[in-house]
Amino acid sequence: MVAQPADSAGPEEQAGSETPAERRRRRAAFLRELTEARELQARVHPRRTKTERMRQAVRMRTFRI
Repeated sequence: MVAQPADSAGPEEQAGSETPAERRRRRAAFLRELTEARELQARVHPRRTKTERMRQAVRMRTFRI
Protein backbone atom coordinates (compact mmCIF):
# COMPACT_ATOMS: atom_id res chain seq x y z
CA MET A 1 0.00 0.00 0.00
CA VAL A 2 1.46 3.36 -1.08
CA ALA A 3 0.84 6.42 1.04
CA GLN A 4 -0.29 9.54 -0.81
CA PRO A 5 1.20 12.92 0.02
CA ALA A 6 -1.00 15.10 2.20
CA ASP A 7 -1.42 17.82 -0.47
CA SER A 8 -2.83 15.46 -3.16
CA ALA A 9 -6.52 14.77 -2.68
CA GLY A 10 -8.18 11.55 -3.83
CA PRO A 11 -11.24 11.49 -6.12
CA GLU A 12 -13.60 11.36 -3.14
CA GLU A 13 -12.09 14.48 -1.58
CA GLN A 14 -12.05 16.39 -4.87
CA ALA A 15 -15.72 15.63 -5.48
CA GLY A 16 -16.58 17.18 -2.12
CA SER A 17 -14.82 20.46 -2.94
CA GLU A 18 -16.45 20.69 -6.38
CA THR A 19 -19.02 23.44 -6.83
CA PRO A 20 -22.46 22.60 -8.25
CA ALA A 21 -21.68 24.69 -11.35
CA GLU A 22 -18.52 22.65 -12.04
CA ARG A 23 -20.45 19.42 -11.56
CA ARG A 24 -23.18 20.56 -14.01
CA ARG A 25 -20.54 21.60 -16.54
CA ARG A 26 -18.78 18.23 -16.29
CA ARG A 27 -22.10 16.37 -16.52
CA ALA A 28 -23.17 18.36 -19.59
CA ALA A 29 -19.86 17.60 -21.31
CA PHE A 30 -20.22 13.91 -20.46
CA LEU A 31 -23.77 13.78 -21.83
CA ARG A 32 -22.70 15.55 -25.05
CA GLU A 33 -19.91 13.00 -25.55
CA LEU A 34 -22.27 10.13 -24.78
CA THR A 35 -24.80 11.39 -27.34
CA GLU A 36 -22.05 11.82 -29.91
CA ALA A 37 -20.80 8.26 -29.26
CA ARG A 38 -24.32 6.85 -29.66
CA GLU A 39 -24.80 8.73 -32.95
CA LEU A 40 -21.49 7.39 -34.22
CA GLN A 41 -22.48 3.86 -33.17
CA ALA A 42 -25.78 4.27 -35.05
CA ARG A 43 -23.94 5.31 -38.24
CA VAL A 44 -21.34 2.55 -38.00
CA HIS A 45 -23.76 -0.28 -37.09
CA PRO A 46 -27.18 0.60 -38.55
CA ARG A 47 -28.54 -2.95 -38.27
CA ARG A 48 -27.62 -3.19 -34.59
CA THR A 49 -29.23 0.21 -33.98
CA LYS A 50 -32.43 -0.86 -35.72
CA THR A 51 -32.55 -4.04 -33.64
CA GLU A 52 -32.06 -2.07 -30.42
CA ARG A 53 -34.86 0.35 -31.39
CA MET A 54 -37.20 -2.57 -32.06
CA ARG A 55 -36.32 -4.22 -28.72
CA GLN A 56 -36.92 -0.94 -26.90
CA ALA A 57 -40.33 -0.59 -28.60
CA VAL A 58 -41.29 -4.11 -27.51
CA ARG A 59 -40.21 -3.33 -23.93
CA MET A 60 -42.28 -0.15 -23.93
CA ARG A 61 -45.35 -1.97 -25.29
CA THR A 62 -44.95 -4.69 -22.66
CA PHE A 63 -45.28 -2.25 -19.78
CA ARG A 64 -47.89 0.08 -21.29
CA ILE A 65 -51.05 0.34 -19.20
